[in-house]
Amino acid sequence: MDILYLLVPMSVFAMLGILGVFAWALRAGQFDEIDAVGQQILAASDAAPGAVLDPDQGPTGQAAEESEATSRHRHRSPS
Repeated sequence: MDILYLLVPMSVFAMLGILGVFAWALRAGQFDEIDAVGQQILAASDAAPGAVLDPDQGPTGQAAEESEATSRHRHRSPS
């Protein structure tokens, strides 16, 4: 029961610390325009304008090697 004298104040201080960090984030504008950032990510494209990306084209380079290794691992018969 004596441990409560330690745990209750520690939990109160932890709660106040979390609320302080949350208040700081609100004042700093961390939660402003969350949806706009997501839209920017979806709208951004590395492809040249008018380029058509072929979904049937396989991966190249290191990605192809990793893909082949993964597919071999999946198709291995259980022993």
